[in-house]
Amino acid sequence: MAPGRALRPKTKVLPEHARTHNRSLVLQTLYRSGQVSRADIARETGLTRVTISDLVAGLIADGLVVELGQRDDARPGKPAVLLDMNRAATQIIGVDLSEHAVFRGAVLDIDGVILASAEVPLAGSRGDEATRKVLDLVDRLVALATAPVLGIGIGSPGIVDPSGVVIAAPNLGWSELELQRIVGERTSLPVHVANDANVAVLAEHGFGNADGDMMLVKVGHGVGSGLLVAGALVFGSRFAAGEIGQVMVGTDDGAEAPYDREKCLEAWLAVPRLESRVAAAAIAGEPVAPVLREAGQRLGVALAPIIGALNLSEVVLSGPTELLDGPLIEAVGETIRNRTMAGFHSDATLRMTDLGRDIVVRGSAVMVLSGQLGVS
Repeated sequence: MAPGRALRPKTKVLPEHARTHNRSLVLQTLYRSGQVSRADIARETGLTRVTISDLVAGLIADGLVVELGQRDDARPGKPAVLLDMNRAATQIIGVDLSEHAVFRGAVLDIDGVILASAEVPLAGSRGDEATRKVLDLVDRLVALATAPVLGIGIGSPGIVDPSGVVIAAPNLGWSELELQRIVGERTSLPVHVANDANVAVLAEHGFGNADGDMMLVKVGHGVGSGLLVAGALVFGSRFAAGEIGQVMVGTDDGAEAPYDREKCLEAWLAVPRLESRVAAAAIAGEPVAPVLREAGQRLGVALAPIIGALNLSEVVLSGPTELLDGPLIEAVGETIRNRTMAGFHSDATLRMTDLGRDIVVRGSAVMVLSGQLGVS
């Protein structure tokens, strides 16, 4: 999760960093390929067989890698011994604090499969009360784990720095909250905390269908986005990259209109606001599609210059499908096409995530895997 660090190591590095990096390189190969021999890993990574044998011996001793037996093939010579990650050795706890009604969490295996889950109602909690609910949820999840816990990953709304401090999460009443330290002291486990949209990007990268440079827009209590460029997360100089929810898109009053929170993207797109507008239209007997289309148009206005500046290949939306999938996402696509250069930007893929409601929880698992083992 370090700024600018590629999530998946692919090449050798300088001698002083070699062992740690090459260890991650071996684990990455096993995590993604599985059931390969030492010789296969050497060919894949470019490392020598002697180095591979040494690293694999250490990983087996640590319980992270297992031998599966000899390969069953007809090739001459002694059959190779197949290796794999020890996928049952550890479990991961993922926590999603981004929803406006509940805090959710799960116990997952290293492949992102949810083994157990729990949630606590948010019920308008803010500040210390919200923090207590996070700790209660984590306690419940730790108790549900049936194997040693590799680490805890938490996706929080707001601006989060690389040390896991929630600098600002207005919807939860948090400011300079050392959430990573607090949860770590409570559990004595490795803890990783990041912005929920950045965590969701990791899920798309690790378990979804993401391909190339991409942006994920997370719609929940607020609106945020995560950016993956050249294989690394983009954090920004003050860790606020992707905070598009407070970008003013209600510019109907002209270029000289002053900043107004009621004309920011969240005013149209945040789930509580959008649900309220949809309900009002339904009560009045009016069609709801125009409400959804307007929200989509405002999002398209915010996204078009970002797509143009970064030449992104893909934009993924994550949030309630009943709100986002349909007239809203269609309006986003139309607006982007109308506001970007045809042939260069307007053909960027726009889609809903396939990971559904569990995207942040599963992304938290990727965060822990990357932080603890250097794989994703």
